[in-house]
Amino acid sequence: MIKLKNKQLLLNAKGSYLKVFLKFSYLFLFVLFSCGNGDTTKKKDTTKTNVEEPTKTSENSTTKTILFFGDSLTAGYGLKDVNDAYPGLIQQKIDSLSLDYTVINSGVSGETTAGGKSRIDWVIKNQKADIFILELGANDGLRGVPLQETRENLQAIIDAVLVQNPATKIVLTGMQLPPNMGIDYTTEFKTIFPELAKKNQLLLIPFLLENVGGIPSLNQGDGIHPTAEGHQILAKNVWDVLKPMIL
Repeated sequence: MIKLKNKQLLLNAKGSYLKVFLKFSYLFLFVLFSCGNGDTTKKKDTTKTNVEEPTKTSENSTTKTILFFGDSLTAGYGLKDVNDAYPGLIQQKIDSLSLDYTVINSGVSGETTAGGKSRIDWVIKNQKADIFILELGANDGLRGVPLQETRENLQAIIDAVLVQNPATKIVLTGMQLPPNMGIDYTTEFKTIFPELAKKNQLLLIPFLLENVGGIPSLNQGDGIHPTAEGHQILAKNVWDVLKPMIL
């Protein structure tokens, strides 16, 4: 009799534990699925925004695009605000004149002409450019890259842009090197840009860093990258060539 009673108590206890366990499991599953559904909705909304908005802009807007394709000078290395880099200042100038152009900054710090060549197809397939401003080559020179390689990479970038859209207007920014790279190397490097501009019938900014390069007060501590004030002069150098194209 005692054994039977103990057995019954054991069964009742097990049943109670099972009920509590099942209630806890149902509650856990409810919370889990509730959170999961919330996350899913968020992800769907985000994807929708990212995919559809650019399509709307390209279809409904007549705004023309100026694409700056370059290295740390274009990216605004060392500045507190990327909008203080010369492409951002060009956008401010355009806006002040109520011109229908949008500036896209595709600058990558440390970029060489080889790096630009490797990413150009992806950039121009994802971003239409009415005006393409090519600012690359300085890092090649500072690294002593063979000059023929730099020349060929720049030509490949120019070719890729024109194949994608023959109507794109290309502006090439000239660059120069400090004399410590050697007289022969620096002299030939300087000629690459006007020669490519002439060969491809491009507009040329003779020297992007004109009135900035080598002036300590207009450059950051590394002596290479312009300060915000220096970028204002870069913007002027670019605007002098760009202005007749868009007015």
